[in-house]
Amino acid sequence: MELAHSLLLNEDALAQITEAKRPVFIFEWLRFLDKVLVAANKVDVKEKQKKLVEQLTGLISSAPGPPTRKLLAKNLATLYSIGDTFTVFQTLDKCNDIIKSKDDTPAYLPTKLAAVACVGAFYEKMGRMLGSSFPDTINNLLKALKSAESQGRGEILLSLQKVLSGLGGAAASCHRDIYKNARSLLTDRSMAVRCAVAKCLLELQNEAVFMWTTELENVATLCFKALEGSNYGVRVAVSKLLGTVMATALMPKQAAVMRQNVKRATLEEVLELMATGFLRGGSGFLKSGGEMLKGGGSVSREVRVGVTQAYVVFVTTLGGQWLERNFATFLSHVLDLVSHPRATQTHVEAVYSRRCVSFMLRATLGGLLGEKAQIAAGKEICQAISKQMRAVEAVVNDTSGENKAGAADVSASQHVMVCALKELGSLVQSLSATASPLIQEPSIGLLETVTSVLLHPSMAARLAAAWCLRCVAVALPYQLTPLLDRCAERINNLKSSPEAVSGYSFAMAALLGGVHQCPLGIPHSKGKLVVSIAEDLLRTAAQNSRLSLQRTQAGWLLLGALMTLGPSLVRYHLPKMLLLWRNVFPRSQKELEAEKARGDSFTWQVTLEGRAGALCAMRSFVAHCPELLTEDVIRRLMTPIECAMTMMSHVPAIIKVHGAHLKASAAMVRLRLYDILALLPPKTYEGSFNALLRELVAEFTLTDNSANTTTSLLRSLCHYDDSVLMGSWLQETDHKSIEDQLQPNSASGSGALEHDPSSIYLRVPVGEAIPGPLPLGVSVIDASVALFGVVFPHVSFKHRLQMLDHFAECIKQAKGVRQQAVQLNIFTAVLSALKGLAENKSTLGPEEVRKSALALVMGALDNPNPILRCAAGEALGRMAQVVGEATFIARMAQYSFDKLKSARDVVSRTGHSLALGCLHRYVGGIGSGQHLKTSVSILLALAQDGSSHEVQTWALHSLALIVDSSGPMYRGYVEPTLSLVLTLLLTVPPSHTEVHQCLGRCLGALITTVGPELQGNGATISTIRSSCLVGCAIMQDHSDSLVQAAAISCLQQLHMFAPRHVNLSSLVPCLCVHLCSSHLLLRRAAVACLRQLAQREAAEVCEYAMSLSKRAWDGTTINLNITETGLEGVLFGMLDRETDRKLCADIHDTLGHMLSSLAVEKLSHWLKLCKDVLAATTEVGGAVTFDTGKDEEDSEKKDEMDDDIMFTSLGEDDKSKPSVAPRWVTRVFAADCLCRIILLCENADKTHFDLAAARSARAKNPKGDLLVLHLSDLIRMAFMAATDHSNQLRMAGLQALEDIIKKFASVPEPEFPGHVILEQYQANVGAALRPAFSPDTPSDITAKACQVCSTWIGSGVVSDLNDLRRVHNLLVSSLDKVQAGKGSSSQLYSESATTMEKLAVLKAWAEVYVVAMKIKKEAESKPARPARSAEDDEDDEDLGADVLPPDSLITLVQPELPSLSRLWLAMLRDYALLTLPAEFSSQLPPDGGAFYTPETIDTARLHYRSSWAPVLHAVALWLSSTGFGASEEPEEAPSVPPSAPGLPQGAYSNNKSFEELVKDRMHLMLGVSIEFLCFPRPEEPIEHVMSCLQALCTLLDSPFAKIHIAEDQLLAVELLNVLHRLLLTRDPPAVQLQVTAVVQETIRSALDHLRQQRTAQGKEEGGEKDSQSPLGEGGDTGELLPGKSLVFAAMELLVFILVRHLPQLNTRVKESPNHVPVRPQRLSEESARLVANTVTILAELPSLCSPAGSMTILPTVLFLITGVLKETAIKSSDTSVALPASAALQGIKTIITSPLARAESTQTHWTGLVRSSLASVLEYSQPDDSRPDMDEVSMLTAITLFLLSASNEVVGVTVLQKGCMDRFRNGLNSSDPEVQARCYQLLLSVFQHSSRALSTPYIHALAPLMVEKLKAVERSRPGTAAELQAVQEGIRVLENLVGMGEEQNRVQLLALLVPTLISYLLDENAISSAPHVSKGLHDFALQNLMRIGPLYPAAFKTVIGAAPELKTRLESAIRANQASSKAKAAARQAQPTVQAAPTIKLKTSFF
Repeated sequence: MELAHSLLLNEDALAQITEAKRPVFIFEWLRFLDKVLVAANKVDVKEKQKKLVEQLTGLISSAPGPPTRKLLAKNLATLYSIGDTFTVFQTLDKCNDIIKSKDDTPAYLPTKLAAVACVGAFYEKMGRMLGSSFPDTINNLLKALKSAESQGRGEILLSLQKVLSGLGGAAASCHRDIYKNARSLLTDRSMAVRCAVAKCLLELQNEAVFMWTTELENVATLCFKALEGSNYGVRVAVSKLLGTVMATALMPKQAAVMRQNVKRATLEEVLELMATGFLRGGSGFLKSGGEMLKGGGSVSREVRVGVTQAYVVFVTTLGGQWLERNFATFLSHVLDLVSHPRATQTHVEAVYSRRCVSFMLRATLGGLLGEKAQIAAGKEICQAISKQMRAVEAVVNDTSGENKAGAADVSASQHVMVCALKELGSLVQSLSATASPLIQEPSIGLLETVTSVLLHPSMAARLAAAWCLRCVAVALPYQLTPLLDRCAERINNLKSSPEAVSGYSFAMAALLGGVHQCPLGIPHSKGKLVVSIAEDLLRTAAQNSRLSLQRTQAGWLLLGALMTLGPSLVRYHLPKMLLLWRNVFPRSQKELEAEKARGDSFTWQVTLEGRAGALCAMRSFVAHCPELLTEDVIRRLMTPIECAMTMMSHVPAIIKVHGAHLKASAAMVRLRLYDILALLPPKTYEGSFNALLRELVAEFTLTDNSANTTTSLLRSLCHYDDSVLMGSWLQETDHKSIEDQLQPNSASGSGALEHDPSSIYLRVPVGEAIPGPLPLGVSVIDASVALFGVVFPHVSFKHRLQMLDHFAECIKQAKGVRQQAVQLNIFTAVLSALKGLAENKSTLGPEEVRKSALALVMGALDNPNPILRCAAGEALGRMAQVVGEATFIARMAQYSFDKLKSARDVVSRTGHSLALGCLHRYVGGIGSGQHLKTSVSILLALAQDGSSHEVQTWALHSLALIVDSSGPMYRGYVEPTLSLVLTLLLTVPPSHTEVHQCLGRCLGALITTVGPELQGNGATISTIRSSCLVGCAIMQDHSDSLVQAAAISCLQQLHMFAPRHVNLSSLVPCLCVHLCSSHLLLRRAAVACLRQLAQREAAEVCEYAMSLSKRAWDGTTINLNITETGLEGVLFGMLDRETDRKLCADIHDTLGHMLSSLAVEKLSHWLKLCKDVLAATTEVGGAVTFDTGKDEEDSEKKDEMDDDIMFTSLGEDDKSKPSVAPRWVTRVFAADCLCRIILLCENADKTHFDLAAARSARAKNPKGDLLVLHLSDLIRMAFMAATDHSNQLRMAGLQALEDIIKKFASVPEPEFPGHVILEQYQANVGAALRPAFSPDTPSDITAKACQVCSTWIGSGVVSDLNDLRRVHNLLVSSLDKVQAGKGSSSQLYSESATTMEKLAVLKAWAEVYVVAMKIKKEAESKPARPARSAEDDEDDEDLGADVLPPDSLITLVQPELPSLSRLWLAMLRDYALLTLPAEFSSQLPPDGGAFYTPETIDTARLHYRSSWAPVLHAVALWLSSTGFGASEEPEEAPSVPPSAPGLPQGAYSNNKSFEELVKDRMHLMLGVSIEFLCFPRPEEPIEHVMSCLQALCTLLDSPFAKIHIAEDQLLAVELLNVLHRLLLTRDPPAVQLQVTAVVQETIRSALDHLRQQRTAQGKEEGGEKDSQSPLGEGGDTGELLPGKSLVFAAMELLVFILVRHLPQLNTRVKESPNHVPVRPQRLSEESARLVANTVTILAELPSLCSPAGSMTILPTVLFLITGVLKETAIKSSDTSVALPASAALQGIKTIITSPLARAESTQTHWTGLVRSSLASVLEYSQPDDSRPDMDEVSMLTAITLFLLSASNEVVGVTVLQKGCMDRFRNGLNSSDPEVQARCYQLLLSVFQHSSRALSTPYIHALAPLMVEKLKAVERSRPGTAAELQAVQEGIRVLENLVGMGEEQNRVQLLALLVPTLISYLLDENAISSAPHVSKGLHDFALQNLMRIGPLYPAAFKTVIGAAPELKTRLESAIRANQASSKAKAAARQAQPTVQAAPTIKLKTSFF
């Protein structure tokens, strides 16, 4: 392939390859040329032009295939337009000659077609440059057109279209000829030719004025004729032509109008013409006048569907603004269509016409109008409805006999009503909450209008009105309850009108069915209301025969609808329901028999309808309340059901007696019976299988049914992938809802509500806008087939055999059309049965059953009906799957092999090739491996059969199935298959799109088979890869959208496996163009591919898409709207237009991927995008351009440009019109994007949240973009969203606001120190929150707003109380609402919504209170600050502008606290009850809690779950700050709202003592906490865990709680065990720290308690110390019991933390063989704090034990503490001691000084332990190369602690003493001055120890060394402050020693000290030049000497006298000192400070 990449064709290479590969080589060269010609240097091209032209024209006559000729023509034209044009006419003539040639052989055809293609390409590219040669060319083409075959006709028409487009108006002289020749071909046999003509005429009408003036009617008639017998492609093309011509006739092109004075058509004329097609079809106006007037013959459906599409094209072409202005006319016109008698000749026809009209309305209204214009359209529809309704009422109320014509009007009006109401419902539902103006405006009276239709005489209209009300209620949930109430009231008032009973019950049922879409629900009482109405209707049904039927139906309908509310509500009414069900049916066999004899036809009709209704309600119950289906309930349901089954057999006899009009009611009963049985487990009705199966089989084999009704389930039971064979991909087009009518099975697409009223309350199937149950006849057969599939797996083999034989018999008996119908139904049933078997994993049965089944299936494999062949293939595959035996599979495969080898007819070849594919599909690669080779070879041969494209399609489809299912086993056949696929792609005519689609499937499957290998570089892989790419390229260029979609999905797979080899620069622009395609499948494929690309390479994708907008001027791109917003903007725009769920989900994902990878870098761009979407107001009316802020003039330019576009591209889609303002769904998505952007910025870089840093970064790099700089935009967007009409958008806006507050609350404002940046936006925040607290706001929004309020108040942004009051008042007002208690306000939503709102308010208050208390606590712990002086402003920032007393926030909460605390406690009590496991449900209070009702308990649980944690924390704070509410006045308790029965009134004050109250509250608090901490759900936010732990901590702060937990030791143990478990599951350090705090509080409580006991015991015993029984854990024995011992529990938890953070402590780790000793690392800040806390608690534990007990744990404790010291004593840069090390030191001190040391009983043991610990410390502090960074100071400190705290007897042992002295020696000899200094300090404390026995050995050992060190200083004076410090410390020790010495030794001691000091003095000459430190030493020595002299005058004199030189040095120094006394004075002030502060600060003083 590489050889093909050259400018000229490499002829040598071409000659060397095989014949078969040449076409591919040539195609690859042309592809290369196509890319390179545009980019190449013109000079190079001109040089080689002659040779190139030769090579290219040579190719024309080499019979190129379709893709090759297209590329060839394109290249030739490009070559001439770039290079010289002088030989172009020669080439043109050559082509014309080829076209004229008389050679008609098939071999010469490709050459002719290539010439035709070249001519078209020349004119398209060069147009008028080709001068006057065009008449000849055109005539030549038209002549050829007359004699050409279909492929030639298509190609010539395409060329003519290109000629016309290139010449424009210049070709006017030929327009008539082209029109005359082309129009006759619009009714060509070949569909591809019809499409081509339509496209050609579409091009022609751009310039040919006559087409839309004089010839307008003829064009219309032609189009109608072309639609007869058309396929989907033709309908799309012709409707585009018709719609565009009509639009042009109405609003002609400017240019054309200027040229000739044109009579414009009026709107009425144009619509009248279109209506002719809709109502009369293709027959002309005059030809068949006679029969027309008689009203015979109906319009062909294809024509009606095509005209419907044309209407949509017509309106779309004229655009949104036109529609807005002319909507009234358009509406009345389309509604007239559906009321015309010709459109509604039969019921099914009427339904079809209604569907078409609905489609017109939805496609235009829904897509072209903005929200504002849609509301205006809604008004128009309302008026139309009320006008119709007035007319109907006039007829109904007209008692005289003149309403003969009126009756027809009424029946026609029902269809108008259905269309109008359906559209109104869809409009309101799509507008959602933005539709509120439409509902609220009294002048429109929408609700009155719609409810008035509930009294319409026709059931269809009543149902449509009910559906419309359901849409209103779903869009605006606050209407739901009032509407239900209104309907209930009307039913009660108008009980005597049959229409009212029926209509209002429909409405109530519809509303109840909509409840599941309204998350807030309806009040529980409405359920009772519905039950009582329904009961009443059923009870009174028999009283009045005129109403019996309606009341019965209405009663059961309501009960069925009630079931959709779910188990929590139905549970209460179940007993009553079971009773009602039992009473509808006879109790016994005898009653059944008796009943047969009674009654007349009317009573039987009522009875049957009643039973059908009852069964329908049962089905609804089983479907919606599966939780209530216990064994017992099923048993009680079975009684009536079995009775119904028995009754079925009697019904035919009854119908015989009473007349055929009962058939419908009987069918309804059967339908309901089948439906409910399909939902119940088959085991429950095993006994009735025989009777049931007889019924089912009779049903679908049409035994008693004279009509040939077929089931609609066959397509859904066949495999989705087979859609290409059955044409069911039409389900995936934008026209699905009308194309359904053209499917071949009975009544397809004729779904309508009146076929089954119960569907009004059922869930709407996914993807449908409105439920459309099929006509009863079809529904019953569908239900019987489905139930047959459920039952079949449970039937005995004998019966299976009988049924299969019976099926064969039925097929044989039937003839003609009936045989087809019976066969279809039987096959669907068999498929259903096989599917059931596969799902149940059961087998088909023994040999004879298989034989019978096989005979049945094989017989259909050569049925002429393709759908049946498909079903047979599928059944064969399923049978193989169910039987699963190799021999059986082999037999089936062999049969098909033999058939395929011998058969020549198309039918059996297609059927058996599919059979092979299905076998492989269901048995998989391994099961069918041995047949692979044969299958592949046969199918490859069939695929090459050019004579029948149908055979090719089926063979290729099967091949794709085999490739898919064989997986890697297929690898050996990849090359031959691939080369076949390429060959076919290059040769099969493009008009056979199915073949190309199957080729695409094959290619995709092959790519998957090769898989990741495609990345390789081997020769074979490279060839495979390039073949795949060539295949994709051919398909991308195909004209059919489905083939292009296949190409995209192939490229997508290639990109997944070999991303480097897919060229994004060409793929992305191509995908962007497809985003505007009119084909849904292509848009889906493009978005799915973009989604995958954006996951990896979002940046590149956006870049390539932008490059497209730069290229757009060259006219190649169709109508792409890529503006400066790039691809993202286009995708946001698509979200407004698209309704397909899969597509929208993919767009969301794509935008999400782009956002996550690009939003941080291109911040402004994305924020602007979101802002534009959010700011798009709907004020301007329908079509609004994006409001782009500053680009006002641009948008005006845009408008002008749009006008031009409007007139030049009328044929284009609506995308070129100004886009509609973004709809609310898109705006919600934009608001979500905003939150994601904030999150992404937070994860990316903290500078985004720091204004000062951001500004400096901006100054350095002006392009850099930081979020904080856009804060005003963020606030504005959140504000816009939070105050919108749409509720979903308000939620998203409030969420965004909360995020912004959380993230930016602490960002300081650099210009105003002490203020934060958010302060300036407080007005916006207040304004955004206020509307959410208005009384009519839904609860969920108010709840969210409460959350934002508490975030705002707690964020500390606003420090001024008056400013905070605005937001605070909102919370106060909602607190009043909470206190109002249950049931006070009129309820719109369910009780759980009220619960949610109230709990949200309490949670918000709790959060505010927690923050307020925190601020107060901080303020109390800070020392009172002095009056502020100007300078100390800067250290205020941490206080947040401390203008107010810091506890100001608490003053806001204080007034509400009494009521709040009560409500909080009540809420916690509720929560505690709700968390009880199910088995305690009997203990729950029967009438609910303070804030929930028993009915809504399940939903309430969720609300409690999200809000209890902050409340718990708040209550803990309140209890501990008020001493457990001790201050409550006893009278206050009863003032809890009397309507809240959850609080026992006055229970506390009157009969409970304060102690009991404390106990109750403690139990509540600890219970809730422990229950939660035992098992926090993984989805619980970490904040809840923190709140809970903080609450525990706060609680244990209060003395009452401490006593409580200390007295109940098991409780404390349990708490610790739970915390231990929490540590195991939750990682965050914050949680672990909080846990240690709780543990510490618990241990302290126990300690306090123990001390009190000890003192009490001490007092009792008086002086007798000896007899004391040891208190504390461990008693006399020292045994600690796990599970009972608090100490043990604490140890477990603490050891876990230590080992987690310092794994080295674990001895097991060290002993394990693969342990490598690691150097201790510095712990992180959090870990250090944790370890420190843990050690502190550890050290306190021994005090909890008795002496014996403490001996049990001390070894562990000491081991751990010394271990921690060893691991964490590491030097740090700032010389501070690590937190854990200092805690360990403190711990050592605590333990050694504890009273245990004095306990005699354990003296020896104790001594041993302390000695061992000291020995360990000595060992650890051994200087060691492996630990160079050990902190000697900490180790020395530890040693000193031992020496000072423990008695000399303990540590005075020689071994230990020696070790200690060694360590001190090392310290003194240390090279680090700081260590020396600290060592001196520690030695000083040892030397000064009160026990001389201890200190003396140390003085003897270490003083000489010290003196030596200090003497040496004279030679090397200190160079740094630290060294000076060390010397000073040393001197200080010496001085102290001098002081300690006895009088007689003083002289010797001074003789050591004084000379040393004097040696430090400098002489006066040196002083001036000495460095600063040296001077410091001099001054220090001098001062000390001056001080010592007076202290020991005698000794001092002696020493000085002994050495005269000392004396002189001292004197000269003193003199110098006096001389500079001024300087000295200054120095003296400075000096002492140096001396006083040692530089090493220990955090805690240990001594």
